[in-house]
Order: sequence, then structure tokens, then C-alpha cells
Amino acid sequence: MIAIIDYGAGNLLSVVNAFKALGCPTRVTHDRAELARSRAIVLPGVGAFGAGMAKLRSLDLIGPLGEEVLEKGKPYLGICLGLQFLVQESLEHGCHQGLGWLPGTVQPILPSDPRFRVPHMGWNDVQVVRPCPLFSGLGEAPVFYFVHSFQVKLAPEAADRVTANCWHGTEIVAAVQWGKIFGVQFHPEKSQWFGLKLLSNFIRLTGEGDAYAQETPDSGFGAARWFGGAECQI
Repeated sequence: MIAIIDYGAGNLLSVVNAFKALGCPTRVTHDRAELARSRAIVLPGVGAFGAGMAKLRSLDLIGPLGEEVLEKGKPYLGICLGLQFLVQESLEHGCHQGLGWLPGTVQPILPSDPRFRVPHMGWNDVQVVRPCPLFSGLGEAPVFYFVHSFQVKLAPEAADRVTANCWHGTEIVAAVQWGKIFGVQFHPEKSQWFGLKLLSNFIRLTGEGDAYAQETPDSGFGAARWFGGAECQI
């Protein structure tokens, strides 16, 4: 079972439905005992960094997350805010402390070309710059759906943890990995075939088995648009 953390700031229904489309059991929870029983943890999120971290603290999830992921080595996938939370601090509407698992900050997107608007919203090519199991079978430039106004800026010593970038008037970190910890700035649950393929790769990493084992007319890659995928021709 994969635990999807509910802290009041996640795009939970689309995420749950994406895993459902792949036949993978999930549990939406903020209970630390459920996290301990899970085989992997997914932390989605939309909204403001500071409010999201405050909610994680109010639910007493900071310690359990570190215990399950850092100490026990449980696979972790952070989506959008779930990626940004990994760094030390965010400059979004003040200065807010993150989980501190990665050296770096969250900063505003500042495109060098005014034709690129903020927020960065819509489909964008992602350039895979380092081998990463999440992108297996997706080629060198898969397409994903983004919605964000702030970006992760890693410290130089963590540059080797960037696995993919995208361009929106400036280079933006699209994905990171070290060990079994993964983070993506885009929304795989809204990215149709590409997103489901990425999530199926994550499922395999968790040991939950073949992502296609329970494929039915209501599951598998063909169900993406019916389970929260953004409606767009790609």
C-alpha cells in the first residue's frame, strides 16, 4: 500500500485516481501508524509553501516523515509542493523553513524573456539530464503539466541530484532524486500518458508489483483523461 499524505493542501483526488488507473492500492492519511505500515509515501501539494509546512507541523508529520524516509529508506515521491518542501527554506511570502533534506531554497520564477508568464502553467517539455528510474521508457524529452510560480534552486553541492530540467524563460528544476527520494515540480496526475508512465515506474520501485496487473477498461494509460488528466492534445 502507498500512503498519500492528506494535510489539506494536496490535489488528492487526482493523485488517488491516477494510482487507481494503474491498479495500485493507496491510503489517504495523515496517521503516523499508517505511514509506518505503508511501502512508500507520496506527498502532493498545491498552494503556499509556508501554509503547507505549517499544516505538516500541526499534524506532527515532520518527525514521522524523516523516520520513514530518511531512516528506514522508504520510497518517497514529492509532487509540486512535495518537491519544494525538501529544501531548507522558501522565500515565498516571507521566509519559511522546509524539511531541510536538500540544501537549497525556493525562489520566485523570474523569466528572462517577458513572453514567458508567471505562473508557469501548462504543458512543457522536460529534459532528462541524468539517469533516473522515474523516467524509464519516457525518452529524453517527455511532456508534463506544470502549475507553479516558485521554483527550487539547489545549492551547488546538490547539483548532481537534479535529474530533469525545463525551460520557462529560465531553467527550472523539474525533478530530483537521491536514493529512493524523488521529487517532481510538475503534476504527473494531470499529465496523461506521460504522468501515468512515471507513476507506474514509481510503483515498481516500491515493490507493489506490476503496475498493469489489474488493468481493466477503467484502468491503464488509456484512462488518464478520465482520472484527472489535463485535457490537452500532446
